[in-house]
This record gives sequence, structure tokens and C-alpha cells, in this order.
Amino acid sequence: MHRLILTILVFTAFSTQAQIHEIGVFAGGSNFIGDVGKTSYVNPNEFAFGMIYKWNRSPRHSWRASISMAKITGDDSNSEITSRQQRDYDFENTVKEVALGLEFNFFDFDLHQLERQFTPYVFVGLAYTHYNGLFYESPNVKKSDSEHGTLSIPFALGVKSNLTKNLIVGFEVAPRYTFADDIDGSSPTNDKLKNVAFGNVNSNDWYVFTGFTLTYTFGKKPCFCD
Repeated sequence: MHRLILTILVFTAFSTQAQIHEIGVFAGGSNFIGDVGKTSYVNPNEFAFGMIYKWNRSPRHSWRASISMAKITGDDSNSEITSRQQRDYDFENTVKEVALGLEFNFFDFDLHQLERQFTPYVFVGLAYTHYNGLFYESPNVKKSDSEHGTLSIPFALGVKSNLTKNLIVGFEVAPRYTFADDIDGSSPTNDKLKNVAFGNVNSNDWYVFTGFTLTYTFGKKPCFCD
């Protein structure tokens, strides 16, 4: 038992020494997928930005946290669907998001190596999204009587490379599946507004971030990298 405890303590100490951190920013565009506007999956038409923190546990994976904010819009006049063009609704909203999850690198990405490195990566996690509840008084959009929040599932597919010893640049496409259907005002949660609901009630709203990340690395090097 004492040997087991000693082994765990040594492993924990080594892991603490081996970890390294990243902090930085995200900047790019956002687009919405729902009951109003276009249905294109990647079509950034508004500005999105945020801050990112990563705790790299190995050359292959890291824990990642982020705070993001974006303007979200939709306009039926830009849709490829004829019925939406004829309806001619539009909306504007703002989403504020806090996300936490795991990022996995396809190739080893050792932040302690000085040579140029490159890897595709994926990210998946859980997020909380804050937004304004909307409803329509045809064809105008009005804010509802409360602000809303929902859980979301963030995904990302990207590529990254080190610019210098301490700077890493990346590019990613990051969809968010929400457990809400009123970001665009199509399905108000207020029971008094159910008569103005429209669209597919079985399909929740999505929004997508597309853009660049720039992070600065810091932290103690692993003991085998002296």
C-alpha cells in the first residue's frame, strides 16, 4: 500500500511539472442556423471574439476553457428557401458563452520543442449560452420580457502551428448545438406567446464560430526537456 501511495505521489508530481499553459484570444465570424435566414453551416456574417485558456496535459490533449461573445443575425431575404424569402423575417441577437472541454491533437504537439510543429485538432465540451429571448409581431422582432440561458454542446475542428517559442496560431470552425429554439424568436418559451411560434419545433438552434486563435504559452518545462 505504501508503495502504491508513493507511486501515485511521484506520478502526480511529475504531471504537475510536465504541464504547461496557454492563454490567448479568438477572433473571427459567427453565423446562425435555425428557422430564420440561411441554412448554410459555415457562413460567417457577423463578428465574434473571445478569450481562451488551455491546460496542456500531454502533447496530445489539453483541457480548454473559453469565454466568447458574438452578434447573431438571420434574414429570410438572404435564404435559399423560397418560403422563407416570401415570409421575409429577420432578427438580431447577442450570445455570450462560457465553455469547458477537451482538445485532442491528431499529431504530437510538444510545446517544449523549438522546431516548427503542425497538427489538426478536435474539441468537444459543454457550454452555457446567454441570450435575449425574442418573439415576432410580424414582421418586426421584439425582445421578450426576460433574458434566457441554455446549455450548449460546442464542437471544433481546426489546425494549429507554433509561430515562435511562445506563440501558437490556429484556425478553427466551431459549431454550437443549443438546447434552445428561441434565439431567432421562432419558438418563444413564454406560454402567452405560443400563438406566434413558427418553424420546426423539433429542431433546436445552432450557431457557428469560424476564425483564428492566438495563444501565448507559459509554465514549467518537463524534467526530461532540460
